[in-house]
Amino acid sequence: MHKIATIPGDGTGPEVVREGLKVLEAVSQKKGFKYEIIEYDLGGDRYLKTGEVVPDSVIEELKQCNAIFLGAIGHPEVQPGILEKGLLLRLRFDLQQYINLRPVKLYPGVDCPLKDKGPDDIDFVVVRENNEGLYAGIGGFLKKGTPEEVATQEMINTRQGVERCIRYAFEYTRKKGKRKKLLLCAKTNVLTYAHDLWWRVFNEVGEEYSDITREYAHVDATCMWMVKNPEWFDIIVTCNMFGDIITDLGAMIQGGMGIAAGGNLNPEGVSMFEPIGGSAPKYTGKNIINPVAAILACAMLLDQLGEEEAARSIDDAVIKVVGTKLKGVNAGKMGYSTTEVGDLIAESIT
Repeated sequence: MHKIATIPGDGTGPEVVREGLKVLEAVSQKKGFKYEIIEYDLGGDRYLKTGEVVPDSVIEELKQCNAIFLGAIGHPEVQPGILEKGLLLRLRFDLQQYINLRPVKLYPGVDCPLKDKGPDDIDFVVVRENNEGLYAGIGGFLKKGTPEEVATQEMINTRQGVERCIRYAFEYTRKKGKRKKLLLCAKTNVLTYAHDLWWRVFNEVGEEYSDITREYAHVDATCMWMVKNPEWFDIIVTCNMFGDIITDLGAMIQGGMGIAAGGNLNPEGVSMFEPIGGSAPKYTGKNIINPVAAILACAMLLDQLGEEEAARSIDDAVIKVVGTKLKGVNAGKMGYSTTEVGDLIAESIT
């Protein structure tokens, strides 16, 4: 029995979570596994009503779950940073979800903005360090609001944090890399302290993985090649900030946010899976948002829980529906409602 926490969240989050759970139910019936859903009302509405973001008691309850399915966080009436830091970053840090895993996969039938590129060219994975770097929150102001103001934000890289991320990336490449190639994306020519650590650890750990080809590219070059030759990539490992940037670029070359899913992983604990497109408040309640990313997040969740056959079934169903039914992947452009897309994918599970 898998104990799965759901956080529908804000905006269109509840709409896409509903469709993800619909597909989860369909695949559980086909594959014969059991699960329990526990819903938490975390997000902007709760904060506006109670002033609390995440009670300590909820963190402890989430630690007892097998996985978390998140819809979206972001409320137009809540000041930016409150929910992002108080909810998203707190869950990632308190639950030690030190890996952000982002498949970048172009599905058949999805329009790609890159000329002459198809599904065979865009199919790689970004392994992003998720607990350190510039997002660790170390910094502050001096003389704030004056002409002499100074603002600092420190990039924190620990040997332990870097090594566990890089080691995970090598293991992931060994298990799932199509060409057994792992590329380190960094900026060693400018970030000569922080990324010297990444470079040394990458090569030291790499000596234990003789079956994996090691490659390196500066982050600016990585962005360039993602547009020009995305077929070069297999698995990319990178720091928190760079991973945040290149995965949004990845979402665009795979067709859009509506089809991009990600996972925040604690390989030894509870992990969280989500569509990466955000709460999209302008589409709330219109039943036109694309639920495919949320459904793919469910597939990632099942894969992490060891239900690999069920995860493949969802991916196959998405390929079938997206490739033959949908007119597009953007909100209001699919030719079907949010509910209908969920129905089509659930019905296509085999």
